[in-house]
Amino acid sequence: MAATSGNSGAASLEFRAVTKRYDPGTASPGAVNDLSFEVPAGAICVLVGPSGCGKTTSLKMVNRLIEPTGGEILLDGVNVQTENVTALRRRIGYVIQQVGLFPHLTVGWNVAVVPGLEGWSKPRQLARIEELLALVGLDPERYTDRYPSQLSGGERQRVGVARALAADPPLMLMDEPFAAVDPIVRSRLQDEFLRLQRVLAKTILFVTHDVDEAIKMGDLIAVMEEGGHLAQFGPPDEILAHPASDFVARFVGVDRGLKRLSLRTVGDVQVGPIGRSSGLPILPPETSLRDALAILLVADTRGGIAMDEAGQPRGLVTVDAIASALGDELPARAGA
Repeated sequence: MAATSGNSGAASLEFRAVTKRYDPGTASPGAVNDLSFEVPAGAICVLVGPSGCGKTTSLKMVNRLIEPTGGEILLDGVNVQTENVTALRRRIGYVIQQVGLFPHLTVGWNVAVVPGLEGWSKPRQLARIEELLALVGLDPERYTDRYPSQLSGGERQRVGVARALAADPPLMLMDEPFAAVDPIVRSRLQDEFLRLQRVLAKTILFVTHDVDEAIKMGDLIAVMEEGGHLAQFGPPDEILAHPASDFVARFVGVDRGLKRLSLRTVGDVQVGPIGRSSGLPILPPETSLRDALAILLVADTRGGIAMDEAGQPRGLVTVDAIASALGDELPARAGA
């Protein structure tokens, strides 16, 4: 179900030599130094790095919650510094760790805050509330009239995403959006958001300190290091396969080969004839190769049955085939 109201699409985002100094002449914590990268329209770019490296500062400079000291941030080629700050923020979705829902408003009217400020008619607001709650997996009949205090942490985050999407913004900023929920809910929210992104194709700048989340969520990753410097920028597979420095190699971890396997699925690899298949593990096509390898190791077998999208056996995937996949080019992400 695609969003229909506004159809703003997505916008390109570019940082050009962006710098932030809190104390002139010093490299104070949270500062950003000469940050340059480009995010094409419709891509998810994840800023990742240790605490104090300037990730959140960089994100907040986009919607001017923090003003840069130097450089330019361009949204569809227009310097955000030249725009009216209120108008700018209304066309940028913003999702934060603690959600920030208004406790005195129902879920529905939390979602409709920006459309209301934009002067949408009441029927149009109500239609948008229903559309977006359904889109994020919350039954409008059950949730529209509830209050934030009546929701779980995962439900509040879903409402936060719906609110950020309400005016169909071309850009979304997401600052540690899933960090406050437990690991199981976090994984579910990540999967749900990636599903939404395949439908909506928004441009997203996403901040996390978790390299595994960055790898899972990002079409592009900007690895930042202390002092606000960009250590490496590129697709997750490129960063894992070819870290640009010792810092990046240490940050992504010694298990970066296994992390690369998490970017590929059983549906991506070559399979062999099945032969005798009695008792072999069944591997759906969406199973990551990292999970497939774990399944084969636990089952103490060298191969499993790869299924196709129709649920039919496609062939035998082996431990050797999984290992050789590290030398193959990563297939493009659907919708990227």
